[in-house]
Amino acid sequence: MRHTVVERELELRLILSPGRSVPVPARLGYRSDDPYAVHITFHTDSDHPVGWTFARDLLVEGVFRPCGHGDVRVWPTRAGGRGVVLMALSSPDGDALLEAPVPQVSAWLERTLRAVPPGAEGGQLGIDDALGQLLAR
Repeated sequence: MRHTVVERELELRLILSPGRSVPVPARLGYRSDDPYAVHITFHTDSDHPVGWTFARDLLVEGVFRPCGHGDVRVWPTRAGGRGVVLMALSSPDGDALLEAPVPQVSAWLERTLRAVPPGAEGGQLGIDDALGQLLAR
């Protein structure tokens, strides 16, 4: 089975305090063989990029309304007269608040939704086929 990869490079803003942020180059990634997840890789000044993985549905919903709890929360807002989506990420190593431009994130999400439409994720994993083979034995 052939899998689809949807990627997009973009610049996020790491919010340090009200009115103060720094650019963070990042890559949004989606793979049809991992259909429920989105992957964000942050290219920091370290030798190793930092990666986060969370539910695609969380980012899709977060473009329109606040959602999530715990380690990942996403919500839309306006900054500097433009639509942005904020992502609050928490881990034992620290917390980060990142701002992403809605048009670029939405365009990328649309490409992922064309690759694997909502509700079709399970078919990408082959669970039904594997279960059928297991029960046929």
